[in-house]
Amino acid sequence: MTRSKPSILLLLAVLGGAAGWFLEVALVASGQTAAVPPYTLAVVLGLIGVIIVIYAVPVWRVVTGTAKKPVDPFYATRVVLLAKASSITGSLLGGGTAGILIFFLTRSVVAVGSVPMAVFTIIGSAVLLAGGLIAEKMCTLPPDDDSKNDTTVTPHA
Repeated sequence: MTRSKPSILLLLAVLGGAAGWFLEVALVASGQTAAVPPYTLAVVLGLIGVIIVIYAVPVWRVVTGTAKKPVDPFYATRVVLLAKASSITGSLLGGGTAGILIFFLTRSVVAVGSVPMAVFTIIGSAVLLAGGLIAEKMCTLPPDDDSKNDTTVTPHA
């Protein structure tokens, strides 16, 4: 599995932003209230980002050679998959919430609590994205050093 590429994450954030903005426009145009992300969403996203990094620490210890016991390969695989999914989710949710925030800021009348809630959710999404990227980096094996494994024999004259 390859690490998350910044260009893909940026594209997902832009797509999420467009989807969030269009969702708000559709809700308001149909006469419903605009969706406002709650504070608890930001807290949960931030906690998940921190927990993913905590889960990646045992794998990182094995990768760096400081662990006393090996890590179950299935555990390491699960951590990497969770980290990748978190970086993608953080990017999408951050972009979507940014679209919602842009929608709120372009209105002439804005509910008092909607802007701070959207800002906190963007911060929570950024923590989730950062936690996913950090965990991916922690679970990456270093490249093999070919000079140690060089088996070619040089003839002496």
